[in-house]
Amino acid sequence: MKKLMEQIVKFGFVGFLCFFIDYGLMVLLKERLGIHYLISSTISFTVSVIVNYILSITFVFETDKSKNKVGEFVIFVCLSVIGLGINALCMWVAVEFIHIHYMLSKIGATAVVMVYNFVTRKIFIEKKS
Repeated sequence: MKKLMEQIVKFGFVGFLCFFIDYGLMVLLKERLGIHYLISSTISFTVSVIVNYILSITFVFETDKSKNKVGEFVIFVCLSVIGLGINALCMWVAVEFIHIHYMLSKIGATAVVMVYNFVTRKIFIEKKS
């Protein structure tokens, strides 16, 4: 249980950092460059996924060192693409139907995707003991 709690804390720190990368880049692309909020969100999400992968396999999850890293990254990306879909769906519903500003919508969408990410990465990326 202690190991799981430590892992959740590390995951939280990595997630917090990646959230700021995701959120900051999204706002920059939307507000400064005028890119549509869903496209901005997709680009920022993609950048944060790459950073998240590197930090997750380095600091959060114990991965099998003998495992094919390309294959592991492909799994990580596939899980992240599903997360991207969840993120976009949450933002779209919140912005278009509930009329919540895209910046606030991003926070809620991130919370939903964060839970999904931890559970799926624990199942599919972490080394089986």
